[in-house]
Order: sequence, then structure tokens, then C-alpha cells
Amino acid sequence: MSAGVIPQRLRPMRPEPTGAPATWGGRHAHDPTVVQSDDGTFYMYSTDAVANSASVPAGVHIRTSRDLVTWSYAGTALDGVPGPAFDWTGAQGLWAPDVVRWHDGRWHMYYSASTFGSNTSAIGLAVSPDPSGPWEDLGLVVATRSGEHTQNAIDAAVTFDADGEAWLTYGSFFSGIYTLPLDRTTGRPIRDGDLGSLIACRQLSVEGAIEGAYIMYRPEEDKYVLFASYDSLFATYNVRVAVADSVTGPYRDFNGAAMTDLEQEPGSIGTKVLGSYRFDGDTGWLAPGHNSVFTRPGQAGYEHFMVHHVRFTEDPSQHTVQLRRLFFTEAGWPVVSPQPFAGEAEEVFKTPQAVSGKWRVIRLDPSSTGLVNAVPAELDAGATEALDGWPSNMMVRVSVELDGVELHGVEVDSVVFASWDWSKGQAALSFSGIDKDGVVWSGTKES
Repeated sequence: MSAGVIPQRLRPMRPEPTGAPATWGGRHAHDPTVVQSDDGTFYMYSTDAVANSASVPAGVHIRTSRDLVTWSYAGTALDGVPGPAFDWTGAQGLWAPDVVRWHDGRWHMYYSASTFGSNTSAIGLAVSPDPSGPWEDLGLVVATRSGEHTQNAIDAAVTFDADGEAWLTYGSFFSGIYTLPLDRTTGRPIRDGDLGSLIACRQLSVEGAIEGAYIMYRPEEDKYVLFASYDSLFATYNVRVAVADSVTGPYRDFNGAAMTDLEQEPGSIGTKVLGSYRFDGDTGWLAPGHNSVFTRPGQAGYEHFMVHHVRFTEDPSQHTVQLRRLFFTEAGWPVVSPQPFAGEAEEVFKTPQAVSGKWRVIRLDPSSTGLVNAVPAELDAGATEALDGWPSNMMVRVSVELDGVELHGVEVDSVVFASWDWSKGQAALSFSGIDKDGVVWSGTKES
């Protein structure tokens, strides 16, 4: 993308949320991130639901949970928009906070301030001894100004690299996604005024529509996984991934395309792992995106969850938070469950479940942004007879009819696991994986 050319991005204000914050639960949680305190409580931080509403306070919304399923509103981290952020941007609310535990044991919150359609934006830092607060604002760490910079300083996310050093990744539309090193002690840029190096961008033909980036370090493979959201947050959001050997890239998708490639068709770049879909006439989930990743120790090693917001097809003005189990295929590619997380106790089988048989599947065509309806399919797992629900890496063969075309035995490098079938209200096997062309398939087994 050429320097100095900034696409226009105009978005309407978010509608008034329904009900008082105490009644929300997980609704109206936009751009969410989750951490766990030492006492076991889960804390979620998210964008202010409405930036100019007298009934909804600004200052980063907080929710708490004991099970990652049921969430209770717990107020705001800050008392409105801190002075330095307001003076720079004129923002009425705070967006897309990311919270991490720092080397000294304190918690760092990187929040964003801006106004719709402008890249006069800023990322600020607040610190606290505990996820519950109190939070002390330490001012701005990255700031951009319209007409002066091509970057857009919002949507911050922090990654600790293989050496334990921290990197701040940010960016939304305009000239793309950037990452820069942070000082180990202060949590501020090592070099004052550093706006970082470019790691992902998109063509002006799609208004450079990429944002909500998150980088996850995988020590198992010494790789960095970049998650990013494409297209419109109101209707066509979808999550893409790419991997790199270094936190600064280059990040490449399953087919080897670089996330900075501006020559190929813009919808073909990035491996699409989540998009709009519906099972069995159940609720249609629209425009999932702006994810973070929450990781915790589990019975079989570390458990990973993709944390994101999603809209309701029936009323796209309303949105809610979802957590989905995140797995890695045999080849090391991230895939997510087609079913939102329902809690440990719900994703349990009384007896082992056969893998081969009748399933309902979705295929996430990277060239399409439309809602995908699950369709009947046959899965063949070969010699694998049954699973007790623990995640299992395997190659499955999918036979299905899509758009009038019969596909037989499509091989998919998959993870099969226990889930909760929300459309049927019962535990069920699910799978998610990637075929040889880099297309993600997901599904849930018929009872």
C-alpha cells in the first residue's frame, strides 16, 4: 500500500444496547480479551458498548466469570476516557483493550482511543496489581495523526516472544497491521515515537479492511501465529491466520501467500478459520471477529480458547461474546470449534463415540463472505473406531454435496473433539481441519 494514501472508512455509531449493563451477561461485549486472576476468577475486558450514551459508562467494560460461560458485568476499569487520550483524539469511549501480566507481576492494559473513520488515534497504558483493579493510567504509548501518519493506532495486542520480550501489535484499515518492541521494565516502546514494522495489509480496493490482529507464540514449534479480522465488522467479518518464524514476519498462510501481498485477489490471502454460519435452522452467527486467545493449563496440557464477538443474523445490530476451543492440526495450523464453549461438564461423553458416520459440515470458502449453512455429510475416519472426547489429530475423509457438486473423500487434516451441540442441546463430537488447498472444514456429528 503506498504511503500517504489513506482509504476512507466511515462507520455509524453503535446502537443503544438493550437493558441495563447488569442484565447483559455476554451481550454487547465487543473486541473481548480474557485473563484469569490468582484466585481463579476470569476477567473479560471489552470495548465500551456505546461511546456517547448517558446510560452506559465509558472506560473499558469488565465482566467476571467462574466458568468462562456465564458472565457478570462488573463496571469499568477506568473512569471514562483518560485526559491524554481524550486530548489527542476527542474519543468518547475506549476500544479494544488488551490485558497481560507483566514481568513484575502487575497487569498491563493497553486500550485504544479514536473516532470512527479517523486515524487520529492513540493507544494508552494503564496498570494494576490485580485484574479487578484499581487501574492507574500512565498515558499514551503509541499515537497517530490524520494527514501525518498512514498507521492507525488502535486494536492493541501484546505478545511475549521466545525470549520473553514483549511486542505490541496494532492497526486497523489504513496502511495495515504493525508490530514494535516494548521495554521490559516500562511497557512502553523501546524507541520513542516508534510506529513499528508492517506485518499485514490489504488492497485499497477493499479499503485495506484488516484489523483486530493478535499474535500467539507457539513454543511447541517455535512459530508465531497471526490472527486478523477481514472486511466489515457489521456484516462480513471473518478471521484469517498466517504463521511466521519471527514475530516481525513474514507471515504466510497455508498456501504460502504473504500477509503483505497486494498482488493477489484480496479475499484469497490468509487462511480463513472462522466466518458466518448456521447449524440446523438454529441461531445464525454473523461476522465473528476481533479475537484474542486465552490459554490455561488443562488435564491434557494447555487449553486454548479463541475469544471473539459475533452478531445475531436475526438482528445484526446486537452482538455477544463467544469462546471457542482452539486446536492445532498435525501440520501445526490453528483451527477452532464450530460450537461455542459450553463448559467442561457439558462436553463429556458417557461412552466412546464413533467418528465415522453422518455429520453436518460447513466449508469456509475464503472467497466468500456469506453465511454458510451446515449440510449433511459422511465422514470416514479409517481405522479409528471411537473417541472418548479428548482432542485427537487425524486425517478424515469428507463426502458431501455442495452447490450441486458431489465431493467424495476430501481429505482433511483434522482435530476431532468433544463439544456441545447447541442446536440439539447435547454433547457431540465435532471436528475442524484443513484440506490440501488450505480450505477449512468444520462439523458436528449427528446423534
